[in-house]
Amino acid sequence: MNNSALMIWSVLFGAIGMGFFAYGSRQKAIVPWMVGTGLMIDPWFITNAYLLVAADLLLIGLAWFIRI
Repeated sequence: MNNSALMIWSVLFGAIGMGFFAYGSRQKAIVPWMVGTGLMIDPWFITNAYLLVAADLLLIGLAWFIRI
């Protein structure tokens, strides 16, 4: 994939991460807060679009299955 696909996925998952982060902050819930932080930070370190999508879907799934 080219850089434009990676940028689009990064913006999409960053926006989802911002939602998780805001929800976790307001509800004082650690899991959504950590998932939101991870979703916003991992595009800085993952440069492959397929790996980025897989990692971020794993993080979102983690928030779904671990509800504290």
